[in-house]
Amino acid sequence: QVQLVESGGGLAQGGGSLRLSCAASGGTFGGYTMGWFRQAPGKEREFVASWYADYTDYADSVKGRFTISRNNAYKILYLQMNSLKPEDTAVYYCARRTAGLSRRPEQYDNWGQGTQVTVSS
Repeated sequence: QVQLVESGGGLAQGGGSLRLSCAASGGTFGGYTMGWFRQAPGKEREFVASWYADYTDYADSVKGRFTISRNNAYKILYLQMNSLKPEDTAVYYCARRTAGLSRRPEQYDNWGQGTQVTVSS
């Protein structure tokens, strides 16, 4: 069973940057979709970005500001977040699914514990 552990969250000023990492153990990246989701207090978990094979997908709210990448050899998924806004404040989760790209969190099988990102104005 794969375990996903996120890191890199913290406090950033508006306009600043953070890079999140998600390390996988006990499993592989190959053949899976890896995704980032976030959940703000009182809100549902929402899609941020995903990567499958040569394809990536981004939520409109982060397109052009966030970049998803992965290191298959070391089984690490990244989310580079630039031009951060206060509305990006949330707990960020990485997740894995055994199929192609999806924006639906219920279609992901494995989840990390999340890392808090707080953006001040």
